[in-house]
Amino acid sequence: MIGRLAGVIVHRGADHVVLDVRGVGYVVHVSDRVLAALPGPGEAATLWTELLVREDLMQLFGFLSLAEKEWHRLLTSVQGVGAKASTAILGALGAEALGRAIALGDWSAVAKAKGVGPKLAQRVVAELKDKAPAAMALAHAPAAAPVLIEDDAAPAAPAAAPRVESASASAEALSALGNLGYAPSEAAAAVAEAAGEAPEADTGALVRAALKLLAPGR
Repeated sequence: MIGRLAGVIVHRGADHVVLDVRGVGYVVHVSDRVLAALPGPGEAATLWTELLVREDLMQLFGFLSLAEKEWHRLLTSVQGVGAKASTAILGALGAEALGRAIALGDWSAVAKAKGVGPKLAQRVVAELKDKAPAAMALAHAPAAAPVLIEDDAAPAAPAAAPRVESASASAEALSALGNLGYAPSEAAAAVAEAAGEAPEADTGALVRAALKLLAPGR
């Protein structure tokens, strides 16, 4: 299983990149969101990957973080959601917004992805709501930061890694609420709502806001 690739981008397509890893070119399919975050040809990049294997097909899909890769795995476990639909959902929302939408039961946000209708979006939310907290907690994992490739060719300059501060704050808030005894699903919903109202809030602010939302009689 190929789980992570680090190399130099030699080609950018409409829905994929070719990543040269020490002389071997890997075709990695990515969402629009990932493609926009990647550097241009000749520059270093690192992607977490998931290998799709069928009788007549082998495809690599690439992600900027472990959380995004986990959401892809969860999405494709839902009946009717293939790799294409998963890529469309993650491209439209991103890992953090997807986690928030599922935790809040907001299927309409999922339905905004190209090719995803209301019924499929509702099924995604219903089947993954209880799994959202664990996937959201993976935001602690670092994004796939580019690395330098040391070979005979001139090393490519690393590109800036995407920001993950808000996602990490949400994950830390989830952990804190879990330590306080709140159920994962209710903690995830409260943190998602708090993060939606204050996207730049730090961990402490998210925990305080979530506790207010969880307070009896609200």
